[in-house]
Amino acid sequence: MKDTTGARPWNKRTRAVHAGTRRSQYGEVSEAIFLTQGFVYDTAEAAEARFVELGEDEFIYARYGNPTVRMFEERIAALEGAEDAFATASGMAAVNAALVSMLRAGDHVVAARALFGSCLYILEEVLTRYGVEVSFVDGTDLSQWEKAIRPGTKAVFFESISNPTLEVIDIAAVSRLAHAVGALVIVDNVFATPVFQDTLGLGADVVVYSATKHIDGQGRVLGGVILGTRQFIRKTVEPYLKHTGGAMSPFTAWVMLKSLETMELRCRAQAASALAIAEALEGAPGLTRVLFPGLPSHPQHDLAAAQMEAGGTVIAFEVEGGQEAAFRLLNALEIITISNNLGDAKSIITHPATTTHQRLTEDQRQALGITRGLLRLSVGLEDTGDLIADLTAALAAARP
Repeated sequence: MKDTTGARPWNKRTRAVHAGTRRSQYGEVSEAIFLTQGFVYDTAEAAEARFVELGEDEFIYARYGNPTVRMFEERIAALEGAEDAFATASGMAAVNAALVSMLRAGDHVVAARALFGSCLYILEEVLTRYGVEVSFVDGTDLSQWEKAIRPGTKAVFFESISNPTLEVIDIAAVSRLAHAVGALVIVDNVFATPVFQDTLGLGADVVVYSATKHIDGQGRVLGGVILGTRQFIRKTVEPYLKHTGGAMSPFTAWVMLKSLETMELRCRAQAASALAIAEALEGAPGLTRVLFPGLPSHPQHDLAAAQMEAGGTVIAFEVEGGQEAAFRLLNALEIITISNNLGDAKSIITHPATTTHQRLTEDQRQALGITRGLLRLSVGLEDTGDLIADLTAALAAARP
């Protein structure tokens, strides 16, 4: 099987189409799906040798690796500028593996407080259950990071843009503080996407994605990926995942490969639409605040402009009148779909206090700015004018 990756440096859009391609003897244009869980050895000696050390294009079992999955891993690694990647069954499998694979009882982790509910569960419940100490900080306050990170801290973890209040973390500054004590920097970069931010170049050691979001981008499959150095991926992450079973399926990997071909075009169109919608919503009657990193009014707008090429595809806004008014707005929408996913070709909106962050206490939600009136909008590929008209009409319907 031939790897057709070129020797010359390619731009990102070219890598998204061609990087990591393997062609069989049939010379197929579209990547092949290898729906097999096992692999055949010519001799007993060949099987023995492969279990001792894998060759460049050899596989043992689909839980360990698969040709289609490997194409996706190599392609996303080329896009991210990482040495290697391991694809997982879901985004949360990636977050869990990135943290649990490297931590032991007695280790210390510092994390931003503003996180997706399932990420909080891993940090608050899973890691602490097994003796890992976790300290939480306001991710936008560098002085809190400086106080919490100490000699012996093993890792820091944060979302580069938090879910759902869109706080932007200074990746370079936090990385400098972490690296000063030898801690690993693990960043969930879902909202910034692989398109708009060079997270590793800013100082992160490990980048995690829910590939379910912008990478698939069409609401079809679950998947995740961990990216970093070859040493971390193959010596730390791979042993954990191959024994605990969180691998991506070959069919999912094939879907993701095809999605990568259009990801940049989709994300750039969505981000342009998101900016126009955020500008239209800001100051609209019935809204008390609009949060979008691309707006000058965003608290970390300058940082977002320095770190990212665009403000992303997600907007958060608060409806005057709390949950009752927010629900009236949701129920009045005609184009935008009520769902808890994001990064889809379809515009999707959710009420975090009763969905993605419902397991938090009211005090925790208030501390994070997740009020009863807050809505999170993931902008899709529909006509921007139609989306603005849909939101404008729903806002009018939400007012008493």
